[in-house]
Amino acid sequence: MKTLHAPWRINYILGPKPDSCVFCLPESTDGDEDRFVLHRAENCFVIMNIFPYSSGHLMVTPYRHVSNITELDTRESHEIMDYVQKCSFILEQAFNPHGINIGVNIGEAAGAGIKEHLHVHLVPRWNGDHSFMAVMSETSVLPEHLRSTYKRLKPYFNNLQR
Repeated sequence: MKTLHAPWRINYILGPKPDSCVFCLPESTDGDEDRFVLHRAENCFVIMNIFPYSSGHLMVTPYRHVSNITELDTRESHEIMDYVQKCSFILEQAFNPHGINIGVNIGEAAGAGIKEHLHVHLVPRWNGDHSFMAVMSETSVLPEHLRSTYKRLKPYFNNLQR
């Protein structure tokens, strides 16, 4: 088998791990591009997964630091679902996927990598995408760099109303 390179992973492997929650954003939007934040709404925001399962892997996250959907108030839960719909539409426009996985992992046993702060995953999928690689060698292949994906998606989110 040929070697696959994923040079951006070394930053995660060797880099410092944050002491604080990566989903608790500062009020300032100055670092949003570096954090891969695509959009800020009133009660939630849209952020790219920097360790994605596939290109275009997004997350819709409440600002409030809660770990379970049962802790959301009505405004938060409605706005999060509105943005899940908007993100689905944008992913369909930008990537033309054959399907989109949408899910919430509540608790470590359910697969939550960051169990303390609720987030909804949207993962675009294509027939025959990288399932073979994941099954055969526990490897994901991303055809596009994260910065390129951000630049592709950002104009769609710039047109959304807050």
